[in-house]
Amino acid sequence: QVRLAESGGGLVQPGGSLRLSCIGSGGTFNTLTMGWFRQAPEKEREFVGAITYSTRSAYSADIPKGRFTVSRDNAKNTVYLQMNSLQPEDTAVYFCAAGVLTPSSWSYRGPEGVDYWGKGTLVTVSS
Repeated sequence: QVRLAESGGGLVQPGGSLRLSCIGSGGTFNTLTMGWFRQAPEKEREFVGAITYSTRSAYSADIPKGRFTVSRDNAKNTVYLQMNSLQPEDTAVYFCAAGVLTPSSWSYRGPEGVDYWGKGTLVTVSS
């Protein structure tokens, strides 16, 4: 069955950058959207961004345009999240996600639109 494994989380200073990776296994990913959600303490899980096999993407309107970038390496079944200009409010557990719906569908449906989840990787933005 499909498994997703995130890596790259950790402690970063405000204004810094971080790149998360997620490797998929156990399934066929050429028909699946892959992307990212995050969940901050005492908040609901929220959409960050996602991308299709053909590199069509969508991002959360709540995140300033250009700060986060989702990319994908299809040969490696891997999706990345490049995060720049990180601030304390970005502190959260970041979850890799995969599923049959489009990135835009994830944007308006939220977590219930996702079929597969990673276990999450913690990103802490603090001095």
